[in-house]
Amino acid sequence: MKFALAAAGTGGHVFPALAVADALVERGTARDDILFFGGNRMEKTTVPAAGFRFVELEIRGLKRSLSPDNLKLISMVRKARATVREICQDEGVGALATFGGYIAGPVAMAARSAGVPLFLHEQNAMPGLANRMITRWSTEVFVAFEQAQRTLGGRVVGNPLRKELVTFDRAALREEARARYGLDDDTTVLGILGGSLGARALNEIANQVAMTLDRDKFAIVHVAGRDHGDTVRERADRSGIRWAVCDFEDQMQFFYAASDVVLSRAGALTVSELAVTRTPAVVVPLAIGTADHQAANASGPVRDGAMVMVREDAIDQVPAALEQLLSDVGKRHAMAEAYSRHARTDAAVIVADAMIGAAT
Repeated sequence: MKFALAAAGTGGHVFPALAVADALVERGTARDDILFFGGNRMEKTTVPAAGFRFVELEIRGLKRSLSPDNLKLISMVRKARATVREICQDEGVGALATFGGYIAGPVAMAARSAGVPLFLHEQNAMPGLANRMITRWSTEVFVAFEQAQRTLGGRVVGNPLRKELVTFDRAALREEARARYGLDDDTTVLGILGGSLGARALNEIANQVAMTLDRDKFAIVHVAGRDHGDTVRERADRSGIRWAVCDFEDQMQFFYAASDVVLSRAGALTVSELAVTRTPAVVVPLAIGTADHQAANASGPVRDGAMVMVREDAIDQVPAALEQLLSDVGKRHAMAEAYSRHARTDAAVIVADAMIGAAT
């Protein structure tokens, strides 16, 4: 039996889909029997690199301004829908799961017309427009956060995560993780994470944070983003503090194992990863996010004391918030414990089992 997954745009969509694909493989599905539908962004290279077939669709998101380019979307959607429907029928796809974003609409329409059971996973607390539209066509809906359930219904399962994070053991990984970044094991480490593309605001405030820290006690591990690595490295070299910089980290279990506190955005996948690794964090939600969705993603852990939220218009408060956490071991332990009701590790398995059940 063959299965299809659809994800496009950012790691927040693509990596949960890959986690479900890996769960399907663990349950006996051959890699060649799993195919991905996506666009021409990061999924175009990330999915094949993970060993799965990839079908590129010519499709993009709707522009919110009154642009004549939006008229081209009609033909794009029709073409993408026809391609997906034809492949699903020709190859006997038994179930299809979509993970939101601009690709979700045409893929869902294709699954419906081909008679293929459709599964929907919403990663964010505030569901996107595409997912709200296709819920009625779905065999089953899964959501990562309780807030999304109020809009979409369905089952709260968390975000599908890579196996290395599902089985995360900080103590077992700590020595290797610190060595990976050239740090001493007894150093208190701040991890800075801006997501797969980086976060300019966090990279900018990092320099101020570095100036507040005692260079003999603290160090920084910084995933700067592919477009910002060189700039951050220049600042790190001038700072005098131990500051390891990488453009991208494809083994995130080491980043979390090395970090005592994390500064990050509040993307859905990042919030879920912080929860399962029980890493105390200061989060700065993206100010221009649709419907303030990043703040909604973090609202549960913030309410329960696992995270501290600082709004972007008050980002100058970040250095003080971080200095307090880095200096207070007891507070960090309490924050780690506060993640207990938010750490969900079985989402990938749940979605994979539902797909297998529908296809048999």
